[in-house]
Amino acid sequence: MKVDKAMHPLLASLFLVIWFEGSLPYAYAQLSPNFYDETCPTVNNIIRGVLVQALYTDPRIGASLTRLHFHDCFVNGCDGSILLDNTDTIESEKEAAPNNNSARGFDVVDDMKAAVENACPGIVSCADILAIAAEESVCLAGGPSWTVPLGRRDSLIANRSGANSALPSPFASLDVLKSKFADVGLNTSSDLVALSGAHTFGRAQCSSFNLRLYNFSGSGNPDPTLNTTYLAELQQLCPQAGNESESVVTNLDPTTPDTFDGNYFSNLQTNEGLLRSDQELFSTTGADTIDIVNNFSSNQTAFFESFVVSMIRMGNISPLTGTDGEIRLNCRRVNDNSTGSNALLVSSI
Repeated sequence: MKVDKAMHPLLASLFLVIWFEGSLPYAYAQLSPNFYDETCPTVNNIIRGVLVQALYTDPRIGASLTRLHFHDCFVNGCDGSILLDNTDTIESEKEAAPNNNSARGFDVVDDMKAAVENACPGIVSCADILAIAAEESVCLAGGPSWTVPLGRRDSLIANRSGANSALPSPFASLDVLKSKFADVGLNTSSDLVALSGAHTFGRAQCSSFNLRLYNFSGSGNPDPTLNTTYLAELQQLCPQAGNESESVVTNLDPTTPDTFDGNYFSNLQTNEGLLRSDQELFSTTGADTIDIVNNFSSNQTAFFESFVVSMIRMGNISPLTGTDGEIRLNCRRVNDNSTGSNALLVSSI
């Protein structure tokens, strides 16, 4: 089921309820789906074209780009800070524990930025490129499409310590996950489950789930919620001895690994969630997330519609707009006439 960018009627009504009830997390300021209509009307097509080319050689790139948008928004809001490299004054978020040797797709973002700059110099922010790339990635993988509110500007700073503290961990319990989502103003049930559904495509490294295979919570035994057949497969892929397997990757969704669909939730029902943070949504006794998992498993349309609403909400976390921040010419560094420093950071999510 595709949600048309003209907006499915149900989504349109849901969006309006969210918008006018003021329940979007933090300030949404001047974000508008029509922000670039006059200044860069082909921006979505440009980004989609670069993404299509990248998918030919890297089928997981769509999931990686979606994750970049997620990791950007959870740290100081959706401001492109995750894209900044180290400098004398900036400690890159790329080297924060949740991102180091894990976050990927930066070269493709560079290609997108170069193509957009060629058509519309100095107009489109890197933060907006991430938001558009996430939507296009989901759509091209068979998931819903939606109209992305735009008009974000790029930060002059990064926040590595914020990335270390704010980003949800694959090892997190449900209570910790709920706390991380609440901290950024997202719903701790519907938003949490819907956005976790992005793990319906992409890969994860052994290092992100190997404790479940051999020493769950220090017990010396595997995670009891893990399907035993699936456990055996994962133990073969990620042996306990040695560190050479730490960077080996496997599919987050073993059934349809490159398709955006509802199978992620069906996997949770059979105890085949790869990450602890996935399986916790279904296996935590009495959790309010269980009914949502069951609903999304049996009703993919409900999942798609909720996912769109939650992505719009997440994309509205504390954007820089107006004259705040800048439009970076290179997503990896602040402009030459700007001053970027972690010392300038006065608050963080």
